[in-house]
Amino acid sequence: MAFICHVLCADKGRLGVEIRKGYVEHIIFRNNENGYTVFQLTAQDGELTCVGSFALLSEGEFIQVRGTMRSHPLYGEQLHVEQMEPVALEDEIAMERYLASGAVKGIKAALAARIVRRFKGDTFRVMEEEPERLAEVKGISERKAMEIAEQMQEKKELRQVMMFLTQYGISTSLAVKIYKKYGMRTYQVVQENPYRLADDISGVGFKIADEIAGRIGIRSDSEYRIRSGLLYVLLQASGEGHTCLPEELLLHRAKELLGVDTEEIRVQMMNLCMDKKLVVKQTGEKNMVFYSRYYYMELNTANMLWGLNLKCDMEEELILDKLKRVEEKSRIELDKMQRRAVTEAVKNGLLIITGGPGTGKTTTINAIIRYFETEGMEILLAAPTGRAAKRMTETTGYEALTIHRLLEPNSAPTEDRDQAMFERNEENPLEADVVIIDEMSMVDIFLMYALLRAVSEGTRLILVGDINQLPSVGPGCVLKDIIRSGRYPVVMLEKIFRQASESDIIVNAHKINRGEPVVLDNNSRDFFFLKRDDPNMILRVVIALIQEKLPRYVNAQPYDIQVLTPMRKGALGVERLNEVLQKYLNPPSPDKAEKETVKGLLREGDKVMQIKNNYQMEWEATNRYGIAIDKGTGIFNGDMGVIRRIDLVAETVEVLFDDYRTVNYEYGQLEELELAYAVTIHKSQGSEYPAVVLPLLTGPRMLLNRNLLYTAVTRARSCVTVVGSDRTFHQMIENISEQARYSGLADRIKEAEMIEEE
Repeated sequence: MAFICHVLCADKGRLGVEIRKGYVEHIIFRNNENGYTVFQLTAQDGELTCVGSFALLSEGEFIQVRGTMRSHPLYGEQLHVEQMEPVALEDEIAMERYLASGAVKGIKAALAARIVRRFKGDTFRVMEEEPERLAEVKGISERKAMEIAEQMQEKKELRQVMMFLTQYGISTSLAVKIYKKYGMRTYQVVQENPYRLADDISGVGFKIADEIAGRIGIRSDSEYRIRSGLLYVLLQASGEGHTCLPEELLLHRAKELLGVDTEEIRVQMMNLCMDKKLVVKQTGEKNMVFYSRYYYMELNTANMLWGLNLKCDMEEELILDKLKRVEEKSRIELDKMQRRAVTEAVKNGLLIITGGPGTGKTTTINAIIRYFETEGMEILLAAPTGRAAKRMTETTGYEALTIHRLLEPNSAPTEDRDQAMFERNEENPLEADVVIIDEMSMVDIFLMYALLRAVSEGTRLILVGDINQLPSVGPGCVLKDIIRSGRYPVVMLEKIFRQASESDIIVNAHKINRGEPVVLDNNSRDFFFLKRDDPNMILRVVIALIQEKLPRYVNAQPYDIQVLTPMRKGALGVERLNEVLQKYLNPPSPDKAEKETVKGLLREGDKVMQIKNNYQMEWEATNRYGIAIDKGTGIFNGDMGVIRRIDLVAETVEVLFDDYRTVNYEYGQLEELELAYAVTIHKSQGSEYPAVVLPLLTGPRMLLNRNLLYTAVTRARSCVTVVGSDRTFHQMIENISEQARYSGLADRIKEAEMIEEE
């Protein structure tokens, strides 16, 4: 069975299908993560450069390849390999060449020659079937003979397993993961219960496992299939932000997916509960079903929150007296609710401060910092994103880190790259008396759980955020659930201060939040509406705004102006907008290298965004003179930067992120990057831009709602320009139908209090 290899190149010039047989003379490049390989093949008619995806390929191997010849503008003709299979070595010269290539560890050229001279054409049979005879060769001990035999056997086994898996459509890189997990048990696992792959192997989901199962002939009502399908439905739900689902909704979705009777699904749901993979909790009149991982994460989060909720017996008059001196020294004047926020921060181990734009959250944070400074306390500040942390630093004068950097990611590889182990935890807690977290609406249950593990009891934790912003991209509804539980002190800042009330961005944001009509008459200095009813005309206006009008108006560069849109698809979705904006804002040039990826074309100078957490990615920070001043690991979902260089020879892409961190991506990692001239409103959370352009015309009702519009408007610092339909704009204000989020943190918090009282 031939190895099925991905064709990973984007060249256009097809010159014909070729079949070649020869030696792997030299491996020019290999991406160890996805197996992408460039190698030199020596065939009878000369040398040939080949590219493709090969999990294991060694110099010196004798192979047959089948692929398409294409002409690369820089590297010339290349064979883009679609199929590759090992061929039995045909003569003693070939055997010696293979062994001398380093394919078998511990054998070099001289030793390879002696082995082949001793066993001649029988060399490989002896190595595989009678390896003890290798000790007959000078320089090989019995122990070394066994080590060589193990390598030969492992390579043989892996090739057999990979050939077995490729018949089920599994890629070579995924086949290696499967073999590393199961070894020679792969056959048994795949043939008996391929759904185990979905549980055990990162990169194999239910869909792939189900396809394999169908090819093998496993019945659609198999208990393995139903169990895996239930877990898959809950996993998909977590992608929508849920940590659980009502039982009836779970059963309905599972029935649609699996096409089997509801009662059969219910039986397997109970079996999964018995196996502790699911948890069912009654909430009101409904049963809520949790993937056990999410349930225990919310449960432990609730317990840790409760442990932090310590009271400090201090007279309020004394606190207010100290606060008055802080106000005088800092030349700030707090209103009644802001003073209450400071006193609550002093008196409680846990405090939540929430409020919309212009309500004085930043002033309140500053007052809290100055107060605790006078007490000689150690204070740490953090926010979920780099942009939010940078803004927090600018407004407080204190260094703020991202929550990830605060917790110090462990760079050791993990099975699930999205779930990092942090250096900071209960055994190595944060060294602080006060921890203040801003933009809490963005924090999902994973990050909250990791943060709380690192905050020891006795440390004050102050959570600041706008409850009316969109919820986190990840699962959970942390800020709302903590407030909804009613168990912790919450200060709601509602007064819009005079300076803020002069901004139509802030005034209109509050009107949107209250469901009041917004006047779009353009009698404003910072809130504009340009009516257009054709997508192409809207695109032209957006381009003109970014290239010509707004940079001068807000004193910023075109790249600083952000286009926000509710959706990814469609004429005004992220994908289409980025394609057009790239063409006009960063047009092709002979001086700019380019790289085609699965997500589209990347070009030097492009504005890009990291779209998933990568805790192992190394970065280096430099000052304006290019001198390295810091380094570390971890690039996270939502981080934005600019492509500085595409190295076509080394096959790397260098990106400079907003906070001056430089990262080199290998080609195989580029699926983690996408253009960011336009981003979804969801992805803009926690960020602030000099100017926001918001194209609005039509779209799904569930996306065009008040919550989304409010979030988009509050991302702008100096100017908002809406381009499109005033009808759609007003409909969004009226549409309060946010997508419901199912979570259990509020209930777990209430239960934690009941347990404490008992």
